[in-house]
Amino acid sequence: MRAMSAKLPSPLFPWLIFITLASLYFLSSFISLNTPSSSSSSPTSHSQTLSIPHCDLSKGRWHFDPNRKPLYDDTCPFHRNAWNCIRNQRQNFTFINSWSWVPRACDLPRIDPLRFLSKMRNRNVGFVGDSLNENLLVSFLCILRVADEGAKKWKKKGAWRGAYFPNFNVTVGYHRSVLLSKYQWQPKQSEAWVEDVLQGIYRVDVDVPSDDWSKIAGFYDVLVFNTGHWWNFDKFPKEKPLVFYKAGQPIVPPPAMLDGLKVVLDNMIAYIEKEFPRDTLKFWRLQSPRHFYGGDWNQNGSCMFNKPLEENELELWFEPRNNGVNKEARQLNAVIEEALQGTEIRILDLTHLSEFRADAHPAIWLGRKDAVAIWGQDCMHWCLPGVPDTWVDILSKLIHDSFK
Repeated sequence: MRAMSAKLPSPLFPWLIFITLASLYFLSSFISLNTPSSSSSSPTSHSQTLSIPHCDLSKGRWHFDPNRKPLYDDTCPFHRNAWNCIRNQRQNFTFINSWSWVPRACDLPRIDPLRFLSKMRNRNVGFVGDSLNENLLVSFLCILRVADEGAKKWKKKGAWRGAYFPNFNVTVGYHRSVLLSKYQWQPKQSEAWVEDVLQGIYRVDVDVPSDDWSKIAGFYDVLVFNTGHWWNFDKFPKEKPLVFYKAGQPIVPPPAMLDGLKVVLDNMIAYIEKEFPRDTLKFWRLQSPRHFYGGDWNQNGSCMFNKPLEENELELWFEPRNNGVNKEARQLNAVIEEALQGTEIRILDLTHLSEFRADAHPAIWLGRKDAVAIWGQDCMHWCLPGVPDTWVDILSKLIHDSFK
């Protein structure tokens, strides 16, 4: 036996070792590929974020979905009367809510109010801007109330409106600030630079945020800003113009309105990035498109449509080069997107998906018999329930994914 053990190994022996080691290697590789790593439950790192394919929720199509139903009704206490299209008996209202937005490359689930509030427990969400942000806010409040019927109306100094959800210790507030910068009316005075045709001026201090939101830093964990709707000559006609100041002095030469918007955006964005905590999730929502047809809001413009526009109609309606009556949104978006480049503020693009929905405005169903005679049709704001509920789906997904 000892003589046999002293023999040289068989020529097959090295091959047996090689085959064994190779088998072990492939087995271990297979196990590592199919076993979750220890980091899979930890917050996503920056490098992981870059490796995730980008999903653009703003690009897609509207799909007719007769099974889609609103999550709230006309009894929601946070409604604004002119937008409450159920109570105001808007024609074709069921049809308005029978469309689902389907992004091209990813899924957009409907918000689960209970899941969202649970995720946001002990956190606060704020909206700062004009009535188009309020349109989004009202939808948001009515949807969240489904999961907490004990929600109470909420206001604090500087806040226009909001709600507190006691079961989750979540506050959602709205701070109305149509220009974001501080502005105030100054009647005509005797200064030489005030032309005779002027009734006075609206002084805009481009480097001073309005009091409505200047002291909210640190209170909100998520903020959604907007401005744009008021930056036109309907709101500030030539006899009552905006005059821009910086460091207490008039800007010379005086900027035109859109140039003034650029200066305000640059200053307000700089203020946000300096004064608000970096871990505050910040969004800037782009414009909500109008759908006036046959004239502007004060020129008998109408939006009595029964279905969404077709994609091939959008360029005619909204492209500034076509000089359409509704070109405003894309013009303003170009200014806003340029100002946001290189900042930590994320763009919330709700424009394109809303361009299709000419059918979903309050139009003549405004809750007051004389409303149309006074203000014209409302082809700017949106019926609730309606398109803003899809805005909420998008915003809630972005918030949820950011806090994952």
